[in-house]
Amino acid sequence: MTPFSLHPRFAAIPALFERLLPLDLLLVIARVAIAAVFFLSGRTKVDGVLHITDSTYYLFAEEYRLPLIPSDIAAHLATYAEHLFPVLLVLGLMSRGSALTLLGMTLVIEVFVYPLGWPTHLLWASVLLVILRFGGGRFSLDRLLRLP
Repeated sequence: MTPFSLHPRFAAIPALFERLLPLDLLLVIARVAIAAVFFLSGRTKVDGVLHITDSTYYLFAEEYRLPLIPSDIAAHLATYAEHLFPVLLVLGLMSRGSALTLLGMTLVIEVFVYPLGWPTHLLWASVLLVILRFGGGRFSLDRLLRLP
């Protein structure tokens, strides 16, 4: 027994967790968790179904101030993306493309809007990178439709 080996009684614990937490279950949890973050953010930008509020336009014009894109267009793009891609993630449809899009949004938010939010953004990015790496998993429409 090496100094770093586990007592035989504890050696079965990793295998137990692998059985209780299969990758496909973790991917469902990851998809729903990150989708909730973005979808709830999108809901703060609208009233009703998808009517963008005046305060959203104000935030994009005065606080977010993204370079290279007019604030009213950025408000529309971000709001619609925060509604569409989370729904696709929950369904497991176009999971990798949705994760990549939300990862791009996360990067824009980190670089141009809230650079001091990096701990939160790093957490979002890590979940999105897992979905990029493994896809939607067995419990997804991607798998059912045989999409990559």
